[in-house]
Order: sequence, then C-alpha cells, then structure tokens
Amino acid sequence: MWRPPERIRWQPDPGEWPDAETATASRLFSPVRVGPVELGSRTWVPAMVPWRATGDGEVTDNVLDWYARFARGQPGAIVVEATGIRDIPSGPLLRIGNDAFLPGLKKLTDTVRRESDGQTKLFIQLIDFLAIRRRPDPATYFERFLEITDRHRDALDARDWPEEKIRHHLATLPDENLDDILDERELESLRQGYRERVTDTDLAHIAELPEILPGLFADAARRAREAGFDGVELHYAHAYTMASFLSALNTRGDGYGGSRENRVRLPLEVYAAVRAAVGDDFVVGTRYLSEDCIEDGNTVEDAAWFGAEFAKAGFDVLSLSRGGKFEDAKQPAVGQAAYPYTGPSGYECMPQYISDEQGPFGRNVEPVARIRAAVRAAGCDTPLVVTGGIHGFEQAEAILRDDKADIIGFARQSLADPDWFRKVRGGHGAAVRVCEYTNYCEALDQKHVPVTCQLWDRENLDEPGIAKTEDGKRRLVAPEWEPTA
Repeated sequence: MWRPPERIRWQPDPGEWPDAETATASRLFSPVRVGPVELGSRTWVPAMVPWRATGDGEVTDNVLDWYARFARGQPGAIVVEATGIRDIPSGPLLRIGNDAFLPGLKKLTDTVRRESDGQTKLFIQLIDFLAIRRRPDPATYFERFLEITDRHRDALDARDWPEEKIRHHLATLPDENLDDILDERELESLRQGYRERVTDTDLAHIAELPEILPGLFADAARRAREAGFDGVELHYAHAYTMASFLSALNTRGDGYGGSRENRVRLPLEVYAAVRAAVGDDFVVGTRYLSEDCIEDGNTVEDAAWFGAEFAKAGFDVLSLSRGGKFEDAKQPAVGQAAYPYTGPSGYECMPQYISDEQGPFGRNVEPVARIRAAVRAAGCDTPLVVTGGIHGFEQAEAILRDDKADIIGFARQSLADPDWFRKVRGGHGAAVRVCEYTNYCEALDQKHVPVTCQLWDRENLDEPGIAKTEDGKRRLVAPEWEPTA
C-alpha cells in the first residue's frame, strides 16, 4: 500500500473516556432519525467485507458469527458488507441477485436482531461492479489477448508480417519500446490487467447499463426488505460501477456522462427505482465519496453538489468515504488483479499510522462538514455519516457538537473492539481495545482471505468451540467481553 513520503509515525490517541453518566448524556449516545427508523445512538459500523461467504455468495455460519459479534456491542446501526446484486459468480462475497439467497439473509437479520437485543438497526450495502482481470504474463498477453491491428503493423513497419510473427516480436521487445506501439488501454491491460469502464460504450453490456441497473438494484432492495433488513445502502463509492458514473472521468455521450447533471442521472434513477420497489417506510441510503482523490476526479465541491441532489431526491442517509480508486492503484504482480486501495487514493480511504503532517485520524471530517453544509443549504435535514480513523469518544463527540456530521462511523475501530460501544456507554472506556491503524486487516482483505484483527486473532486460540481459519492460526471473531464491577 502507498504511504505518504513524510512517513511520520502516529499513535492513536482516544483521549479521556467518559463515565457512564457523561456517556449517557452525550450526543454520541443520543437517538437520531434515519428516514422511517430511529437509531438508539449515533454510532454506525460501516460495511466491511470479511470474506466469509461461500464461493456462491451464500451466508455461512462464519458470516452469522461475524455479524453477531458486532451486534453484541449494540451500535446504533450495522451495514452488512458489499453484496452483489447480479446473479453471477463473485467469490466469497455475499450476493442478493436471486431469491435463493433469501433464507440465508433472513438468518442474518434474525441473528443481529437477537444478539443486539433489538438495539441495532441492520442495513445491507448493494453493489454492482464491472469486469476486471488479473495481470497477465506478457507472453500470454501477446499470444492470446492483444488484438493485432493496422496500427501495430504500421508502428513496427510490418505490413507484410504474419500475425504470429508480430505477436512473437512484440513479446521480445523491451518494455519501454512498447510505449510507442501499444495504446493506453493496451498498456494498461498488459501492465495492470484488463478492466472495464463505464465509458466503454462500444460494448453492448456497458452501453445498456442505464437500462438494466435500476431494475437490478430495485430487485435486490426488494429482497433485502423480504429478508428483514431495516434498509439498504446503495454503493456509489470507490472503484465500482455507480461511483464511476458519478466520476468526473465519466465522459459517456449518451446523457449519462459529462456534466454533473448527467453524471448524477443514473444514480438518481437507481434511487427512484429502489424507492418505488420498497416504499417510503424502508431506509434507502447511499455510500459515496467526499473526494475521488485522483487527478481530474471529483472534488469536495462535486460531492457537495451531489449530496444536495441526493438529499432533495429523498435519500434517508448519506455515508461518506473517500478515495479507493483503480486509476492510481499499485501495479499488481503477474497473476493478481489490481486492488483499488494500494495507491494514494487508497491511502485516503484507509489511512494508516505511517502518515503525513495531517495524520491518519479524521481526514474525512472537514470534507464531510462541507458536504453537510451544502445539504443543509438545500433545505434538507438528511443525516450524514462520517468515517475514517475515528476511535475516541472525545473526537466523536466534538464532530457531532460542531455539526460536522450527524452519525459517527467506526470501521477499523469496531473491528479491533466490537464492544467499543458497550464499553464507552457503560463507563468502561479504559477497557477498549484501541485500533493501532497498522492496516493488518486491509492486507488480509487485499488477499481475499478472512479478515481479522492482529489485536485479537491470536488470543486464546485454545478456547473451546471458537471458529478459526483453515490453518488454525487465527480466530475468526474477537474474544467476548463482560464488564467487571
């Protein structure tokens, strides 16, 4: 993962912990309205992919155990991991593209409701993504994947060469020579792996995305409601389909790219279809970016404009992340796929303890405050969720007190200690297992293996009945906690 060149080492600083009386009276542990439901506190566990589903996207016992453990901490809301809306293979990532997934998802909602004693609302994040392929071996790329054209023949002065000779010759050229022969997309396919874009409208299935995505999202949202979720979060963030429509890099010429008005068109049409499918008494929120954090990408000004449009359209909650794009991702090894959290924009999404002068804690707060101000200026009281390196009560309370956000998202901190919410609310803050922001968890996510936390996954491995990784070296859920007198 990319790190800032300053390489300043930071330590988490949660500050003073409140006693139970102070916590109970705080804004953080006060109720907040999210559309048709009320959260018992302004605490939120954002979607994190733990890689515990089956290869067919089904809920497993390990999935149930994962969310049950968060539920026992009783946050105001949990958002279930990015869940695929298409009925296509996508590895051990949850799916909701077919009614056959409903029984497992119903078990999940029942589990969270039971384990939280009904104190936690449960949403599910709905995602669509385009095709991406692993970085090929160069010989294989030139032998099988590159489409030879007259442009290549002209560049090589090889008009009379048979195609097989051209392919062999290209495979023998030094890497720097290829810059003058291959175009930008061909070089990317060679060096990063092929990746579809929403601007590839020469491909029929890309051109028709505006026609098919509203229905796919709407059907998925209907299933979520049938499964017992309290709402859905439409994934409009990071490197995926809907964020790519919002991006300033979207130059589609069919009315769905170019200007902000065109780029927001499909996201609003998806929202309208989802709302029509689930009604007004079901939460529909979105996760999108406060900034793309890439060259020529969306800025905070773009995000503020989108936020106002989303709020006016009727979204019940706006959750803000940042960065995490393919455009600046690190080159993967041969045989691996590009991972959109390895470049500078990926760092902005998941900043770690080696940082710059700004540090890793709360980097998204000021951008979210600007977006919230735009939403309020548009006459909307839609709540905004801020995330990113928030780990202490004082830090969270100050953000709420200063009206910079309405709900606090704790991702890595809740992974480090799912009981953060119970502990702090009950006056046991000194017992919190504070995240060190080493991004140990992110490294596991990048490998698509079960995500755990280094602060607890080797603890009490001999504890009877605990679930472990296949190699038996890591426990899959955090140890239990019971308050002492």
